[in-house]
Amino acid sequence: MLIPSIDLMGGKIVQLVQGEKKALEFDDFEEWIERFAKYPLVQLIDLDAAIGSGNNRALLRQFTRRLACQVGGGIRSIETAQDVLETGARRVILGSVLVRNNEIDTSVAKQFADRLGQDRLTFAIDSKGGRVAIKGWRELTAITPFEMIQAQEPYCSAFLYTHIDTEGLLKGIPLEVVRELRRVTTRQLIAAGGIASQDEVDRLDQIGVDAVVGMAIYTGRMKLDPRPA
Repeated sequence: MLIPSIDLMGGKIVQLVQGEKKALEFDDFEEWIERFAKYPLVQLIDLDAAIGSGNNRALLRQFTRRLACQVGGGIRSIETAQDVLETGARRVILGSVLVRNNEIDTSVAKQFADRLGQDRLTFAIDSKGGRVAIKGWRELTAITPFEMIQAQEPYCSAFLYTHIDTEGLLKGIPLEVVRELRRVTTRQLIAAGGIASQDEVDRLDQIGVDAVVGMAIYTGRMKLDPRPA
């Protein structure tokens, strides 16, 4: 399944290269809402909230009331997660809150699952150089993606793996890395990071992995299927 991505920064839809350099920005929200409305899931990320420079919470409802969204970015408390879900989001994405003092915090994961239900939780695994990055990819931990999955498997319905090393570069995501992650979890596995073609989406689908696509859509390199599965 292809999952279109919407990244918000400064009140606009943006696309960044490896989470740092802004490559594209759009302020015509209606165009993208209409184009993505037929998809069973859309990924909506508040980048300002993720890096702690503010937030785009006021914009969220414009998207979540019309699109089936999983929403992430700066969600570090159960109260914030509840607020986001109340805007109409289907699921919330948790990342940095799952790591404390450079260690995996399963107690926090359990608290979120107990209060919100694991079916409403997607856990983000943002990987740079084979290690999990947190706080908007600004801080690198010693934790591996495999360790995160193995520890947090009981508490979520999906894992979102982002390969930061290829994010925004349109050079593809390393399929073997994703294949190895697929082998260690029974949860829905979603991959992101440089996915550049429908063929790549299809190859991921063949191994049971869904694909988040942003840059390839916004640049026009990948044409959206008028009838997505």
